[in-house]
Amino acid sequence: MRDRYTSIRDGGGEVVAVGTGDRRYAAAFVAEERIPFPVLVDDHADAARAATVRRVSFIRLLTDRRSWAGTRRARADGFRVHRAGKRVTQLGATFVLGPGDQVRYAHIDEHSADHASLDEVLAALG
Repeated sequence: MRDRYTSIRDGGGEVVAVGTGDRRYAAAFVAEERIPFPVLVDDHADAARAATVRRVSFIRLLTDRRSWAGTRRARADGFRVHRAGKRVTQLGATFVLGPGDQVRYAHIDEHSADHASLDEVLAALG
């Protein structure tokens, strides 16, 4: 999303990330990854619960082979794992919202390496 942020903004969209770490973690992540969009902290999982974002057991997190493959792909693409947030078993999700309360796109991750297709996200912007 960072690398396509200008395109998203030019298309009338905005990106807001919601993380599971604390403020210091979020600030370090934003600085290290040069994140140009707002990053909010969901300390008590209120946003995750409202969006029905899944959690997995710690054992599942460590043993799911799909996650291993995703980790290898991410490393090969130059990404690295940062310090874990408060809820390491919290999976992610991606939404395209608006105007108003319209949900134009929703992807709830099935495992830790499952992420929304950026092409699908951009297409949902119209």
